[in-house]
Formats: sequence, structure tokens, C-alpha cells
Amino acid sequence: MSDRKIAFLGTGLMGAPMARRLLGSGFAVTVWNRDRSKADALAADGATVAATAAEAAKGAAVLFTMLTNAGAVSEVLFGSGVAEALDPGVVVVDHSSIPPPAARENAAKLAKRGVHHIDAPVSGGVVGAVAGTLAIMAGGEAEIIDRIRDVLAPLGRVTRVGPSGAGQLAKLGNQQIVAVTIGAIAEAMLLVEAGGGSREAFRTAIRGGFAESRILELHGQRMIERNFVPGGTSRNQLKDLDAVLAAAQSLSLHLPLTEAVRAEFAEFVEQGGGESDHSGLLAHLEEKNARGKT
Repeated sequence: MSDRKIAFLGTGLMGAPMARRLLGSGFAVTVWNRDRSKADALAADGATVAATAAEAAKGAAVLFTMLTNAGAVSEVLFGSGVAEALDPGVVVVDHSSIPPPAARENAAKLAKRGVHHIDAPVSGGVVGAVAGTLAIMAGGEAEIIDRIRDVLAPLGRVTRVGPSGAGQLAKLGNQQIVAVTIGAIAEAMLLVEAGGGSREAFRTAIRGGFAESRILELHGQRMIERNFVPGGTSRNQLKDLDAVLAAAQSLSLHLPLTEAVRAEFAEFVEQGGGESDHSGLLAHLEEKNARGKT
């Protein structure tokens, strides 16, 4: 068992299984969540439950955050006494998906207190969090990332992408690929079925070919089963696509495919699909085509 104390702030859909992975690897983990019941559920796994985020941070060697958005991360780190509770030399690992400028700003603020920061968003969903197979995209100093590789190991595979903010840029790139691929699979299924084919047989037929992907495997199956209970919501997918396009604008890039799929997700969310899984974009495209035939 490591003698390094870990604090984990944000034990929701993703955070809870990640904290369990750390507990299962022998780390002493103190957890906090705004909705305390979600933190209390980890007590049976050996976690210490803190009443406040600042209380969880006291004495931590590594502090993880897995929160909803940039506003939540900033509020927890700097508005609730967490930054003040951290000792110099502590490493903050932010697994939240937030804009790169926000990650760099957080890193700069913590650096003034002698606290290290790594932006380390993840991909792999709840399944990957439970299995410890997440893809962890890290931005920050190489030496600091190397220092905590053993702590990150139970969660998945960590790759340093570049300096502060680069992890968040990699996550945005990941979300681009996910969104565009979901849109492509949904449209292909519409095409095949409109011509008399079977969506399920189509997916089976192309498995193992050049179109193979985890999106085809998992989200393609969701589309066949029409199982749109969220793993990742369409609202969050839209949030990520907005962040992608903001980053692209700052870099003077034009991303037409991303812009097109963002427009479809925006329409889907506006029409009430925000809490549907992002594979539910299929239902939105079906409805659009049905309207076009009337």
C-alpha cells in the first residue's frame, strides 16, 4: 500500500468507479462530492468521506478532480478553500473536460502556491473507468507526470501530449472524432435501411473492415437496439464541440465537418434530446428525414 494520501473530488458517473480503482489498488483515498450521497456510497469500498472539498484536500499528496465543467472546477479549487488547503508540492490532476485556456489558467494559479497541475481528461466512458482501461491524455511537465504514473496506472494508460492545456486539446480532438463518427454511422444506417437493407446486418458486414471502430462496436449497437440511455449525453457532446470550435477559431482553423455535426447536435439538444446518449443523434436524423417526406 502506498503511504501517499489521495483526495478525489467529484464521485459521479465517472469519478466513483475511478476512485474505486484507486482504493482497490491500496491507496488511501478521501472523497468528496457536492451530493454527499454519491461520496457516501464509496465508504463501503474503504474511502474516507469528507464533509467539504477543503477537508478532503488537507494532507493530500495527489488531488484528483472529475467535475462537470470549467466553472465547477474553478469554484471547487479556488472558491471552496481547496487551493489554500494544499501543501506545496502537491499534484492536482484534473480529469474534467474543460477548455484548454481554463486548464492553463488553473495551472498558473496553483503554481503561484507551489502546487503542480496536470490536465488529464479521459476517454473510455464508464466501462473504461470500471475496468481501469481509460485513455488518459495529459498536459503538463513531463517530470511531474512521471512522478505519479503509479497513481494513474490503476485508471488506465497515460500519455503526455504536451505542455499545460495539451491534454484538453487532445480530448477535444477525441470528441471531434467521436461526434463525426457517430454522425457518419447514423447516416450510413439510414442509407442502408432506406434502400431495403438491415441496419444490424450492415453493421455486422462491415465489422473488421476499414470502418471498424469502438464507435461502430458500441454506439452502432446502441443504434440497433435504440438504447439511448446516456453513457455520454448529447448535451455534453455539444459542449465539447463548442469548445473544439472555440479552440479552432483561436488557432485560425476552419473545421467544416465538425461545424456540420455540431449543428445537428445543437438542433437535437434544442428539440429536447440533451439528456439522450450521443448515439441518439440517429433518432434526430430519422425525424428530420421523416419530416422531409411529408
